[in-house]
Amino acid sequence: MIFDRQQQRLLLEGKEYTFEDISQLIAGGAEAHSSAYWNLYLFLNEWFNDSPVITVHTSGSTDIPKELMVRKDQMMQSARLTCEFLNLKKGESALLCMNLRYIGAMMVVVRSLVAGLNLIVRPASGHPLADIKEPLRFVAMVPLQVYNTLQVPEEKERLKQTDILIIGGGAVDEALETEIKYLPTAVYSTYGMTETLSHIALRRLNGASASEHYYPFPSVKLSLSVENTLVIDAPLVCDEILQTNDIARIYPDGSFMILGRKDNVINSGGIKIQAEEMEKLLRPFIPASFVITSVPDQRLGQAVTLLIVGQLDTRELENKLQTTLEPYYRPKHIFITESIPQTENGKIDRVGCRTLAASYLSHSQQFPSIELHDDAKCS
Repeated sequence: MIFDRQQQRLLLEGKEYTFEDISQLIAGGAEAHSSAYWNLYLFLNEWFNDSPVITVHTSGSTDIPKELMVRKDQMMQSARLTCEFLNLKKGESALLCMNLRYIGAMMVVVRSLVAGLNLIVRPASGHPLADIKEPLRFVAMVPLQVYNTLQVPEEKERLKQTDILIIGGGAVDEALETEIKYLPTAVYSTYGMTETLSHIALRRLNGASASEHYYPFPSVKLSLSVENTLVIDAPLVCDEILQTNDIARIYPDGSFMILGRKDNVINSGGIKIQAEEMEKLLRPFIPASFVITSVPDQRLGQAVTLLIVGQLDTRELENKLQTTLEPYYRPKHIFITESIPQTENGKIDRVGCRTLAASYLSHSQQFPSIELHDDAKCS
């Protein structure tokens, strides 16, 4: 692997490019290139400059989006950890199909530079395999891209011809995981964040090694805070110990499970409700996109609220809520919406969901809603 940036070359669809080659392409102007290639050239130009750091944007799924300055040498260490774990070798193909504004896409490029992978480029879209001809060794996608790919027979077949798929940027729900189990591709869910320069742990979703647990890289040490949130000590990629907002459970073998985010705990009348756990419980019988969020409530503090896309049999939904959930856990408000707010890179925008729910509540006469029977409301 090559860690000296001055010695690195990008193998781009079979052709090798130096820093000077990239500079010449940029000098020719954006008009001569597609946006996907132009964004790649701009990233490479910043990667090869003299600065030891580079700017990365957080997605803003749970907080206000922000810029971070991260070290390039630590990005290369992250690339090494992934390439060694997945046994990625020089000349093997890797697909870049995500937005280069974010760390997940950046790390696909950095892995290609460090390990000499042959980078294949496609625009960041919902169907990244739509026109891929050759079998791929390694692909990184967000869950929505994987879901869309599996809906199109030709694209699903191309995914089957891919050796390794990692899925990041959001949770893999049970329905998607069930579909993934039947793929011959080795599929992993990743755990990490911008601050850890992509993932620090992987969970196999299919095959003999499939597990509900994430397994951290050997150099990563994990612990729990007094609030049971995950604490990450990953000295190769992060200078400081990272206190996360992810509520977790760590097992004796070092593996762990994420139960949800502390930010997504709804305190309703003194009962603490984890939004993600409720969503997991409700997902089998709600055949539409939905999210559990909350709105301010004078009596309860926060009231559990369900945002759901499309039209449903409201009576059947009420019955399911009553039989599935204890009274304090049942949504006090249910609003029908056209779409669930998402961030630019496909994650659920939890802040946006709370804002939307509050808006629906304040204009409850103008928006479709389901009025729950008294016995289905929180008591």
